[in-house]
Amino acid sequence: MTLIDPAADSERTALAPDSSRLPSRAARAWTERMAVRPRGNSTYAVTSESGHTYLVDLADHSCSCPDHQIRGEQCKHLRRVAIEITTRRVPPPGHQRARCDACGEVTFVPTGADPPHLCERCRLAPGDVVRDRETGKRLVVAAVTNDHADEYVIAATGRTVADHETNGGYPAADIVVEATYLTDAARRPDPKRYAFPHSRLAKTDEQLVV
Repeated sequence: MTLIDPAADSERTALAPDSSRLPSRAARAWTERMAVRPRGNSTYAVTSESGHTYLVDLADHSCSCPDHQIRGEQCKHLRRVAIEITTRRVPPPGHQRARCDACGEVTFVPTGADPPHLCERCRLAPGDVVRDRETGKRLVVAAVTNDHADEYVIAATGRTVADHETNGGYPAADIVVEATYLTDAARRPDPKRYAFPHSRLAKTDEQLVV
């Protein structure tokens, strides 16, 4: 499981831009120690420096604090949620933090998305054209599996992807990508699929055109 529990990010922290020219509420939003926790849908719980916790709803552009409820101001809690989303410290509505199953970096994935969870740098999708780092040949991604290279057994050989000598330099924990050679994909209606460790395939800017 690569999803990150929002409760793991509950420490109150301060952010530190040059706030000398900011309006007072904006300056406090940046500099005060607050903890922002996603609560589901478009809501976030914000625990302020004073220890009080307020509920921010981005869909309604509302906050339960007195500054917003009584004065109708865009309070520091609303501002802080926007800051933390923009700086990628918390996920935007409809998303959840996760660790990329390829590189381990923290990323955002749609809530309820099936694994594998991949960051933008590692993300591959069917139809993407990739290059085999070993041979230089181009392939078309057919599927990105949730199996590791030392788990995925190739039916034709009875060995795992990791067991093959040409994959010896790649991590056994790599997720496996199924791909077809570009020349076969262009000529055959049902081309043969081959299995590769994710890190063996280099992304390109190309896309298969059918």
